[in-house]
Amino acid sequence: MEATKLFDFIYLQQEQFPQEKSIGYFHEGEWQYFSTGQIIDMVNQASRGLLKLGLQPGDKVALCVYKNRLEWVIMDLAILQIGCIDVPVYPTISPREYEYIFNDAGVKYAFVGANDLYEKVDTAKANIPSLVDIYTFDKQEGRKHWKDIFSEEGQEEVEKRMEAINPEDLATLIYTSGTTGDPKGVMLSHKNIVSNVAAVKELIPMGTGSIALSFLPLCHIFERAASYAYYSLGINIVFTGTDNLGGDDGDLRTIRPHFFTTVPRLLEKVYEKIFNKGMALTGVKKKLFFWALSMTEDYKYGKKYGGLSGLKFKIANKLIFSKWREALGGRVVGILTGAAPCPVKMAQVFSAAGIPIREGYGLTETSPGLAINRFNASDALLGTVGPALTGVELLIDESDGGYAPGEGEILAAGDNIMMGYYNKPEKTAQVFKEIDGKRWFCTGDIGTIVPAHGKQFLKITDRKKELLKTSGGKYVAPAPIESKLKESFLVEQVMVIGDKQKFVSALIVPAKEALVNWCKNKGISADDLSSILDTPQIQKKFQEVVDSCNPSFSHVEQIKKFRLLDTDWEPFKEDGSEAELTPTLKLKRRVIRNKFAKEIQGIYES
Repeated sequence: MEATKLFDFIYLQQEQFPQEKSIGYFHEGEWQYFSTGQIIDMVNQASRGLLKLGLQPGDKVALCVYKNRLEWVIMDLAILQIGCIDVPVYPTISPREYEYIFNDAGVKYAFVGANDLYEKVDTAKANIPSLVDIYTFDKQEGRKHWKDIFSEEGQEEVEKRMEAINPEDLATLIYTSGTTGDPKGVMLSHKNIVSNVAAVKELIPMGTGSIALSFLPLCHIFERAASYAYYSLGINIVFTGTDNLGGDDGDLRTIRPHFFTTVPRLLEKVYEKIFNKGMALTGVKKKLFFWALSMTEDYKYGKKYGGLSGLKFKIANKLIFSKWREALGGRVVGILTGAAPCPVKMAQVFSAAGIPIREGYGLTETSPGLAINRFNASDALLGTVGPALTGVELLIDESDGGYAPGEGEILAAGDNIMMGYYNKPEKTAQVFKEIDGKRWFCTGDIGTIVPAHGKQFLKITDRKKELLKTSGGKYVAPAPIESKLKESFLVEQVMVIGDKQKFVSALIVPAKEALVNWCKNKGISADDLSSILDTPQIQKKFQEVVDSCNPSFSHVEQIKKFRLLDTDWEPFKEDGSEAELTPTLKLKRRVIRNKFAKEIQGIYES
């Protein structure tokens, strides 16, 4: 069979390579695994139950969990195969945002996970006329459990619904987290996502029966599309969270995956832990660690080490890099990172150590993939996001001007491009452009094409809306500068500022553990970091970090001043205040500028 609708993938798995452990997760104190057949049985029971609730094609059902789990998958497929639209939402948003999304979409039912999710949705329910009821995935006193809807009757109607669905029908509404204003509902059809899965699955470097670890939120199209690809290839998925990935008893060592998707910030955290362990070593062991690390500095995809360099690399591999691989379970053949720019050093260091990392690029509006670096060396280039995916066309639009030659906004066309924004025809019209009779989606990202290995690689240079313009009229792209600064083990987060100012500066959140270790090595008391951030020694050290970064950029782009912040930028705030990061860990620049207006003013007044 050929998959043309999203629910086809699990049936494809059953037909071609049924799995005994198709999906697993840690539930009720133990690891539980489910076969392909068991999953399909539960999907159909849930679909029949949804029909009994009276749901009609086109009705909206919301899904929300803190941690990826089997129940989310069951309901996703059950909703889709009866022609309903699922609306996945982030767990960390506020009741006000639930209210906005549910009203905009017209959500009829919500299925939620543990902790405070029921309360959040229930708080908003009074102001959501369309919302009939809320079901929980975990049994809770006095609340309806998701399995309460399961039914043994009505399979004939389910199959009629499945047959009637057109691949071009709306499948899901995904509300973009955004950095300003209310989120927009991205309308993706079955065809949009299926076309992207077909292009991506041929690039995954593993086969039937391999294990993929899944911890990025399934409500984000990046992880969701990856999961559909896993179904279609007969790859076993193990769901987990980010709270217990590392360590001797962590899920990476327990599951020993072959592959996973991630975001750059998580890679940076792994690297920081590795670096901090190296800093804590003494004598010969410490020298050996940093000698091995230095071996990665000139690494390029496909690089072969011969002669004396080859011998040195074998030693570094056996004594140091093998331990890094073992910390990730010892079987990883590939990691795909996306959702935010990946510092070149991250991909370089891990790949040199035998943990292949590739960066991809896309948006929710593009289902999501547009370009991906492949896992063979000839189709991968450090510093880029790879060649365009099969079925995707890319165009660099230089018509706006103000950019370097060959640079402009990235436009895209293909079957993966969204249907539009739900209830927002004007917003939809704003992101499409017709050139020579063809309709192109405007990504809002600035990029250029880099030729290499006889292929065309896409390089992202910045977000169109995030470009700074100094008071001297010069444009500055903050993302590459931020990415470079974050290569330092001392930098946790950074935001480049300078719009309408005479020069460019930076707000820097130090990596606390790394800074404490550095202080100890220098004999500096770090009991209270907030009290020492402005001391000459700390300022001097961070000035060195900035000075090492500046030569990579033009004079106008170089950081002239910086301010260290004793804070944490997070995607969720317990106190209900606005978070500094989106759920996919992108900077909310407006929020950060507002929160630290006083510090920014101090930089430019001093």
